[in-house]
Amino acid sequence: MERTESMRIFLRVAELTSFTKASDSLGIPKATVSLAVQQLENLTGTRLLHRTTRKVSLTQDGLAWYERSRDLLADLEEMESMFKSGAELVGRLRVDMPSGLAKSVLMANLPEFLARHPRVQFELSSTDRKVDVIQEGFDCVVRVGFAADPGVMVRPLGRMSLINCASPAYLERYGTPLELADLAHHQLIHYSPVLGSKPGGFEYWDGSEYRSLQMTGSVTVNNSDAYRAACLSGLGIIQVPRLGVNELLASGDLREILPHLLAEPMPISLLYPQRRNLSRLVKAFLEWAAQLLQSQLDEG
Repeated sequence: MERTESMRIFLRVAELTSFTKASDSLGIPKATVSLAVQQLENLTGTRLLHRTTRKVSLTQDGLAWYERSRDLLADLEEMESMFKSGAELVGRLRVDMPSGLAKSVLMANLPEFLARHPRVQFELSSTDRKVDVIQEGFDCVVRVGFAADPGVMVRPLGRMSLINCASPAYLERYGTPLELADLAHHQLIHYSPVLGSKPGGFEYWDGSEYRSLQMTGSVTVNNSDAYRAACLSGLGIIQVPRLGVNELLASGDLREILPHLLAEPMPISLLYPQRRNLSRLVKAFLEWAAQLLQSQLDEG
């Protein structure tokens, strides 16, 4: 088996954390996948993967080999097309972004990108957790909030405005709050990435700094979809990016409240692995995604 093909198979196993999933994804026998990894381990003289009955993970040596292999294969792809005028972009893109952005922005515009580059295979991870860009093999990650990962380049794009929302049913039951003091009689839906940790309160600008007001609330979630769903069900007030609820506001399913008491806008950035040379495909997607997202954001 060619060494470059073995490297491609190894990358797939590392990214999917499974020999079986890699086999299914590549359309080749599982025995071929196992053989490719074994050949690389024999070649390098070190174990590249930890294997258990449930999961496969990279060893420290495997992580180093993974990063260099991705760089090498990207360089080979670049070399193959460097003299081809207008050569098509070919390859697989692995991207992660919050589910709200994926639904409200990316999916509506992705057909245009794929129509322009029909030989691109696009993989999207859409979660609210902080993924490991390097370890999980992402070409690009859209990160909301603070971004500083080792070995990763960060491209700030701008800031997302947050607004306060509640459902008509909730406002009919509890009344519409007009001032900060009114929140003493209201419920806040708490968002906490790690359940069990102390949830934040209602954040607002007091004229000189951002403050947090502790509020009661019977529901805590760790997912942005559940956050919006809880609000739509009339369970309380949420503080959410306007970008993710524009359609719900337009339809009347949610209503904006307390427009003069807003939480601090959230920074949003593109993250990508720090490599000597990015492939043409990754460069093209980064530029496209930056323009797409910046058109929806406030200035930095």
